[in-house]
Amino acid sequence: MNAINTWNKKILVIVPAFNEEKSISKVINNLFNSGHNIDLVVVDDGSYDNTSKIAEDYGVKVLKLPYNLGIGGAVQTGYLYAKVNNYDIAIQLDGDGQHDPAYLGDLIAPLLDGHADMVIGSRYVKKTGYNSKLSRRIGMVFFSGLVTLLTGNPIKDTTSGFRAVNRKILEYFADKYPSDYPEVDVLIRLHKKGFKVMEIPVEMNERQGGTSSITPFKSAYYMIKVSIVLLINSIRSGALS
Repeated sequence: MNAINTWNKKILVIVPAFNEEKSISKVINNLFNSGHNIDLVVVDDGSYDNTSKIAEDYGVKVLKLPYNLGIGGAVQTGYLYAKVNNYDIAIQLDGDGQHDPAYLGDLIAPLLDGHADMVIGSRYVKKTGYNSKLSRRIGMVFFSGLVTLLTGNPIKDTTSGFRAVNRKILEYFADKYPSDYPEVDVLIRLHKKGFKVMEIPVEMNERQGGTSSITPFKSAYYMIKVSIVLLINSIRSGALS
């Protein structure tokens, strides 16, 4: 794993969090101890626990949303903050402890070298120790196939929230970001805009606290809803081109 050569770049780590009081302390400590020259902002997505207080006690900048907007709204808030404060690179890192800051250098190296506009930390581009439920694995294979079909880019881990983007994309995301189930949707949007997206292999941890909101029923609903939206948007784009 590489150390970050910042080349005088301003780098922001965006941590969206909703009721992550059991894990946010470890996430912040791991980022502080990563040895990287980065700034950190926690976007509290309407939590009703102590997530904000714990982060503030560490001296971290916290953006408190008045109510739960969902992951899309929380992440876009972070990108807007990055744009307004003139950051060159933004990194998404979940507040549940699954993403390891040790990979930050590897994640942004292709951005610094100009080889990519977005880099995704992937559980599936190479075999890793990450174990997921059957329903989630089915969804991963399905969305990977759908994204490959629509973009020609065989992204394996389409729903990974561990991502780094350059200034061009963070400006785009600050203005336009899907509010509902955004991870797959943005891959199609970036392809249409001509941005280059690539994956690097990472190991991910199990959730360090709290409970995932994703159930088998929600997984099925997610697959159907996102597929319909993506296909309709692709048909419209083709009709308008």
